[in-house]
Amino acid sequence: MTEKGKFLKQFNEAFAASDVDYIAAHVTEDIEWTIVGDKTLKGKAAFIEALEKMAVDTTGKAEIEQVITHGKEAAVRGTIIMETEKVRRFAFCDTYVFSGFKNPKIKQMVSFVQEVS
Repeated sequence: MTEKGKFLKQFNEAFAASDVDYIAAHVTEDIEWTIVGDKTLKGKAAFIEALEKMAVDTTGKAEIEQVITHGKEAAVRGTIIMETEKVRRFAFCDTYVFSGFKNPKIKQMVSFVQEVS
């Protein structure tokens, strides 16, 4: 797996674990996050606020099935398992655009998420 691939695996594991600090450290100030069928968030403050709302009373883990990287773009597909009062599974596919090639941060993220049984 490429360095970018390893980073995206860690990033998604942090997402599932609600590690807001790790995630925030790896996105640009002008991050744009589109959750398809729901909303688009612009800017790091809105992004972090959404993560903090999602993090309330949930811990989870990510099962990464596929990581594709090419230049400044990437995609990750997998499942997030959230354990609250019951176990919920979400299939996801996220696409990413990085800020550059050297020590890149995530500049754009598009998430396709579907709860599965």
